[in-house]
Amino acid sequence: MGNRLRSIGFVFAMLGLVPGRSYAQGYAQSPGQSLPADTLSIGLDSAESMFVRQNLQLLAQRYNVSAQEALILQARLWPNPNLAFSTALYNPQTHEVLPFGSDGEISAQLSQLVYLAGKRNKQILIAKANTKLAEYQLFDLLRTLKYTLRTDFYNIYYLRASAAVYDEEIQALQKVVTAFNEQQGKGYIAPSEVVRVKAQLYSLQSEYNDLVNQINDTESELKLILQVKAATYVVPVPDTVMVSALDPGKYGLTALVDSAFNNRTDLQIARENTEISKLQYNYQKSLAVPDLTLSLAYDQQGSYVNNFSSIGAAIDLPFLNHNQGNIRSARTMIAFNDATQKSTEATVQENVYRALQKAYANQKLYRDIDPAFLTQFDTLSRAVLQNYERRNIGLLEFLDFYDAYKTNTLQLNNIAFNRVSAFEDLNYYTGTNLY
Repeated sequence: MGNRLRSIGFVFAMLGLVPGRSYAQGYAQSPGQSLPADTLSIGLDSAESMFVRQNLQLLAQRYNVSAQEALILQARLWPNPNLAFSTALYNPQTHEVLPFGSDGEISAQLSQLVYLAGKRNKQILIAKANTKLAEYQLFDLLRTLKYTLRTDFYNIYYLRASAAVYDEEIQALQKVVTAFNEQQGKGYIAPSEVVRVKAQLYSLQSEYNDLVNQINDTESELKLILQVKAATYVVPVPDTVMVSALDPGKYGLTALVDSAFNNRTDLQIARENTEISKLQYNYQKSLAVPDLTLSLAYDQQGSYVNNFSSIGAAIDLPFLNHNQGNIRSARTMIAFNDATQKSTEATVQENVYRALQKAYANQKLYRDIDPAFLTQFDTLSRAVLQNYERRNIGLLEFLDFYDAYKTNTLQLNNIAFNRVSAFEDLNYYTGTNLY
């Protein structure tokens, strides 16, 4: 019986149930399982290049910029001249239809609308400001999607590192359960141990399924950003040397805030909206000034003399409508956008401060991890296995130890991801790639 128990203990060793994997090694495939044919192993720089070339949201926003640029051309154009022509339809005296010559009547008028109070130039300035606003919106979309890409990239990497732990333990316990089932009824294994192992297996499978769903959801978002096929298996390959060298002390708070004020596209959008509201206010004031219409006219026989030619001018009399409502609305929008800009500036400062605070906290937690901890844990795991083989400890104690290893690995992966994520927050909130 002792030999039988010892042999079952060795099953665990042979199945690789001994901890020792580094928490940042990445996702491991199941034994004998090869990567799918459409696997995309990609580094962060390559992923960003692919994203800039292929992302459809960026392409759509580029079209919007081009559309706004076309409106600058339109604003520069003068209104078309107007030509009016008329002739007699019927002469009741001669009974002629469409009479011409001495029995007919022809009149024509050519008129041109002339903008006053600089309306055309003001429209050009507004069109240029709207184009600049569209460009800022493009850059802000780029900044947001790039942040999502980089965060998803690292999140998938560390989630797969955690999934590898589950994958190994589940495979091992599945084989152990099979071995226990073969011994069931022979009195070698206590029923309570069998139930405990099966419960552990089912719990792990449930946790593993939740983790896989989280990976798949994140990978789906990443594939949409990269615009790759849905069946593609994306494998992030980060530069671990660069990641390990990240340091929040590289830049001070003042430098980070200055970078944010100069580069944050959402702040530039707020500023541009304020500028546009000022331009709109000036334009609405100019609309209170009526435009002038100049005209040239000719009348064959309908005036006080035959072949009458004239030059004229027309203008609306601004007695009833001074565009007062639009002017007041535009003035209010200046105050609204100015308050929004100040609010955005305050948000930028707080964002940068909080992101730097998080980076220092996560960096400290990461650096406090003893590099020898995993090696020590590996050595201890071997000792625990030997004690289980010798029946100095029971199966439940052995499984509890491995469960502690799993929990520890997940925590370490989470710490590593939170650290990288904090630096990505700094990049996002400063509007640059400082890290």
